[in-house]
Amino acid sequence: MACSVVPFCHFQDLHAARDFLFPQLREDAPSGAARRDPGKSTNWEDDGWGAWEDAELPEPEEEESTCKTQKTSWLQDCVLSLSPTSDLMVIAREQKAVFLVPKWKHSDKGREEMQFAVAWSGSLSVEEGECVTSALCIPLASQKRSSTGRPDWTCIVVGFTSGYVRFYTETGVLLLAQLLNEDTVLQLKCRTYEIPRHPGVTEQSEELSILYPAAIVTIDGFSLFQSLRACRNQVAKAAASGSENIEPPPLAYKKWGLQDIDTITDHASIGVTTLSPFDQMKTASNIGGFNAAVKNSPPAMSQYITVGASPFTGFFYALEGSTPPLLSHVALAVASKLTSALFNAASGWLGWKSKHEEEPVQRQKPKVEPASPLAVRFGLPDSRRHGESICLSPCNTLAAVTDDFGRVILLDVARGIAVRMWKGYRDAQAGWVQVVEDLQERVPGRADCSPFRSGQGPSRVAQFLVIYAPRRGILEVWGTQQGPRVGAFNVGKHCRLLYPGYKIMGLNNVTSQSWQPQTYQICLMDPVSGSVKTVNVPFHLALSDKKSERAKDMHLMTKLAALLRVRPGPDSVETEIKELILDIKYPATKTQALESILASDHLPFSCLRNITQTVLDVLRSQERASVDEGLLQFCASKLKLLHLYESVGRLNSLAPRSDAPFSDDDLASLLRLDEKELLKLQGLLEKYKQENTRTVVRFSDDIDGALPVKTFLEYLEYEKDVLSIKKISEEEYVALGSFFFWKCLHGESSTEDMCHTLEAAGLSPQLLLSLLLSLWLSKEKDILENPRSVCCLHTMLSLLSKMKVAIDETWDSQSVSPWWQQMRLACVQSENNGAALLSAHVGHSVAVQISNQMTEKKTVAGAGADAEALTDSWEALSLDTEHWRLLLRQLEDCLLLQTLLHSGPRRPQAPALQAEPLPRLSVKKLLEAGKGGIADSVAKWLFKQDLSPATLTLAHQDGDGDGGNPDEPQGGADRAFLQAPEAEADAGGIPDALLLAYKQFPCSLEPDVLHAHCCWEYVVQWNRDPEEARFFARSIEHLKHIVNAHVQHGIALMMWNTFLVKRFSAAAYLMDKVGKSPKDRLCRRDVGMSDTALTSFLGCCVDLLQTLMEADVGRDEMPAPVLDTEDTWLSAEGPASIAELALEQKPVHYPLVQHHSVLGAVLYAMARFALRAVRPLSLFDSKGKNAFFKDLTSIQLLPSGDMDPNLLSVRQQFLLKVVSAAVQAQHSAPKDRAPSAEAAATPPEEDRDWPALAVDLAQHLQVSEDVVRRHYVGELYSHGVDHLGEEAILQVHDKEVLASQLLMLTGQRLAHALLHTQTREGMELLARLPPTLCTWLKAMNPQDLQNADVPIAATARLVHRVLELLPAQHGQYGLALHLIEAVEAVALPRC
Repeated sequence: MACSVVPFCHFQDLHAARDFLFPQLREDAPSGAARRDPGKSTNWEDDGWGAWEDAELPEPEEEESTCKTQKTSWLQDCVLSLSPTSDLMVIAREQKAVFLVPKWKHSDKGREEMQFAVAWSGSLSVEEGECVTSALCIPLASQKRSSTGRPDWTCIVVGFTSGYVRFYTETGVLLLAQLLNEDTVLQLKCRTYEIPRHPGVTEQSEELSILYPAAIVTIDGFSLFQSLRACRNQVAKAAASGSENIEPPPLAYKKWGLQDIDTITDHASIGVTTLSPFDQMKTASNIGGFNAAVKNSPPAMSQYITVGASPFTGFFYALEGSTPPLLSHVALAVASKLTSALFNAASGWLGWKSKHEEEPVQRQKPKVEPASPLAVRFGLPDSRRHGESICLSPCNTLAAVTDDFGRVILLDVARGIAVRMWKGYRDAQAGWVQVVEDLQERVPGRADCSPFRSGQGPSRVAQFLVIYAPRRGILEVWGTQQGPRVGAFNVGKHCRLLYPGYKIMGLNNVTSQSWQPQTYQICLMDPVSGSVKTVNVPFHLALSDKKSERAKDMHLMTKLAALLRVRPGPDSVETEIKELILDIKYPATKTQALESILASDHLPFSCLRNITQTVLDVLRSQERASVDEGLLQFCASKLKLLHLYESVGRLNSLAPRSDAPFSDDDLASLLRLDEKELLKLQGLLEKYKQENTRTVVRFSDDIDGALPVKTFLEYLEYEKDVLSIKKISEEEYVALGSFFFWKCLHGESSTEDMCHTLEAAGLSPQLLLSLLLSLWLSKEKDILENPRSVCCLHTMLSLLSKMKVAIDETWDSQSVSPWWQQMRLACVQSENNGAALLSAHVGHSVAVQISNQMTEKKTVAGAGADAEALTDSWEALSLDTEHWRLLLRQLEDCLLLQTLLHSGPRRPQAPALQAEPLPRLSVKKLLEAGKGGIADSVAKWLFKQDLSPATLTLAHQDGDGDGGNPDEPQGGADRAFLQAPEAEADAGGIPDALLLAYKQFPCSLEPDVLHAHCCWEYVVQWNRDPEEARFFARSIEHLKHIVNAHVQHGIALMMWNTFLVKRFSAAAYLMDKVGKSPKDRLCRRDVGMSDTALTSFLGCCVDLLQTLMEADVGRDEMPAPVLDTEDTWLSAEGPASIAELALEQKPVHYPLVQHHSVLGAVLYAMARFALRAVRPLSLFDSKGKNAFFKDLTSIQLLPSGDMDPNLLSVRQQFLLKVVSAAVQAQHSAPKDRAPSAEAAATPPEEDRDWPALAVDLAQHLQVSEDVVRRHYVGELYSHGVDHLGEEAILQVHDKEVLASQLLMLTGQRLAHALLHTQTREGMELLARLPPTLCTWLKAMNPQDLQNADVPIAATARLVHRVLELLPAQHGQYGLALHLIEAVEAVALPRC
């Protein structure tokens, strides 16, 4: 037990207070300074890092070092005060102040801690140019009976350079102001009531002392307390009703003018003292000489000590009664009207203080009373030394004085002499810690109501001097008067030591005896770490080693700790340990020593038992009154635990018994199952073991059933002869259960002897059952490998159930037994379903057996003749039995589902999906997951296996088909896969566990419900990683496989609202902004995915909107489904399933969905073909733009009627671009596109029929469909795909216009063949053509053709086709005839 510095509070945002008081130190204040991360604190560690590297740049380094110094040492320039109850802190500088109050907050580590938060900040100055010089936070006692002695509120007293002393509430409301002297207020100090230590000590009255450069003013504490209460009540009344002022009582004070001293920097008011007769005669002789008269009773005097210069320390004595106290009318600062009071309060709430108009009474300075002269009686003269501060001890006997020479001088206040000096403490800050000896710890059964007094006399009090040296960053604790240094701590160089020196004002000798709040005598504020720390000093550090029993005990403890660290022989060390622990006197220390012995890893069990027995025997041999009861009970309880450990270890070490053969018939009889039920159970467990095998790492010392005695003692404790288990972790709980029952479960130890031993030790049956089930459920792998353990569990459970308080004798069969309910609850919560199912069967069997026995007893008692009719096979009906049956069905379902979730694919999958590991299931989790919990779990497994929706549909059909013919489990699946080879290739076969799950959960895994959950699972996984476009595409596939339109409609709408609309709108606005398919960086910034993923996303959005429209139409053609649940899971309570939420969705507005679908197709086309110079939103008018991205279930105003021709022209150009890009992407020459580009351009899903989609868009965009079809035909012929062009011609309505366009294309082909080949035959043929045709061919531009190398025979067929389409009276009919002749002439030489 040594000194310690303990943090008890932190700051929530100390930098905000610093920035308010020092605006120049804000992070962004220097214009040339680099901005910092606001989350990083500006401490010396960050600022000083790497400073030596910049030594060659003197000017920036000097500025930076100055700034760093100010940012870390700013607290030294502030006026600081902390309430002794730590409920308020004031930090002030110049005119500004910040009030901080503690609040409970969660720290970064998740623990609750007290943090100082800013409650008020603003300006306190009223007079122009005045600044704060001193501040005090004085808690005032409550006058209520229910809270006598507790603080009611805290008053803030602030002194200014103008001479004013002002009093404020915690919210910054000014209560009153006093001008008692026109000089600067140097220091404020307070003295509160303390209970006298001895009957002869004079009680000190409360007072507030104010130091001026040449005067001291002391305000009576009682008068001040009453005035502050009255002013605070006046503020409350004015704020509530705006009533007039109530005149508070005047302040009673004394004012002394200090003489014969040059400079005063600090003072201490010692209080009223009375001299002894000898000191009285000595003083009279010094003043009056040999013939001085001495009074019979020594006079009472008020003593003051000042520090400064000339003299260095001055002692002043003011005779009581020599000067009557002055009465000053309180200068009220409260408002007489409601508005002014609220204005003052609001100024505190808003964090600023207004310099508004003051009342005329406040503008006039009050009359200042003259000071009564008081000469210095004596002092410590030292012309070169200047005192800086003085700190009075709590007992008013000593004072610590600091000076400018770096010394700390200890003064004896009564004698007026310096008794000790410390050197090397420049700029030191001093404080005191007073510690009262705790006699209750040393002498048992003693309690003190007074902090200084006990039943046999006063307690001893020790005073320690705390010195903080900021130059060295060290905090030291010294014993007084001549004691050694008892503690030293490195705390940093920028802290502030806070020593209030007072407690709560307003107490007296009665109220101070009541409950007292925790107060901190001294605190250290560290601005770097943002914490407030207190100093704890044990009392025994003030005692010498010869007189201190505690010091001797601590020495023995140190010797014992050193002895326990080595590994000596047990015989040699046991005797030495006994001697050491018997020599310890203090019961608390002896308890600590025994705890350390029992926690040792090196001592054998026999040594621990013998030591504990010895200590207990010695305690029992002593007188009962002198023995600490707590230590006696501690030794007795530990000895009982050691005997229990020894007994259990002896039972576990017995030789194993011979095991009789254990057959399946024995197991069936034990569990009360028939042959079919047993085979079903064994089949379930066998599949579960195969799919649930996990590699477990075991170490050589990890032995089941072994538990060190140290750990055993840590787990258990005795309370009133009842053995209980401490709050330990689940692993530790299992270890304790393994120590008790593992050998029994394997048949290697006597079950009956173990149960009797544990029952005799005081362990309750409920506790033993909890330990047994924890062990059983955690050792699932070992349990399933050893069927005999089921028999051992049955035996042990039967023995536990027969204990006295296990099953209540008054238990009725129509009520639920708490004993069996505890076991069922453990099975329900367990995630090891195999072990839980076996334990449930065992529990059900034992419960039926006991129920039959109880029923048999009742029947025998009622009618003895009918007792012979009862047999073991008869099962009494009870409510518990029904609960067991329901639990068994639930566990079977959970086991089957867990087997499915851990089953892997039949063939290795290509890329493993980056999915979270599937959680382990329990009955509790499924019940809390709601009606959709089963389907949700299967959906997660299907996502991990990546089975296609078609495979699920076929599996369900196969499961339905297997119901009629159970002898052919795979036939239906094979036939189904022959019909869908693509599904087989994708799935690699249907897992058997999935088929079993379909049969076990026909309602929960209904196809539409399962597809809905799979759809949602895939889109959730896609939302986590939008780069995985295949997840979104697979989600749309599942959506399309939902048969019921109501479910499909709701799922699609929920997907749109939850995951898609925000990204879809962001993509639309981005593409409209850039006018093209955006680059990767912009896509990631605005949409949250790459440019390639954006293309697939838009395509899937189009599919989803199309599916939503189809589902909206199909809703009217079919009824809503009825979502059923299996009878076993009707009690499931939790969130609504996805299917239920889907059915609750409102119907969409079909035209609005279609409107969004058109926009999606436009965006998809832009991204798919990288179209440029297209702004998608410009294709719609204002009504269309406003309707976008609104709720699809709302009615929006959509475009109707005729459109603007310019808008139609823009739409037509866009559609023609789409058709051209689509034809080019499909039929462009291989040389024009590289394989990599082609692979990148093609999306993962099957490409669409873009020409048909463009025609469909033309219908919605009010563009002529025939124009799009004609353009499509022209693009096909331009690319040389004449056979597709001939098919597309059939869909064109205006054949005449199409023939004119194709005629131009024919001319371009012929011009390329004649004019651009530059062959002799071509020139001769050109010369034989008619001049009109030659001129027309020369005007053609073959470069417009996408593929000019077309066979002349195809061109000839095209000319004949054009001639068929043109009417005879058409103007270009003759030109077509000439073209036929020319084409035939060109083709003739080549034939």
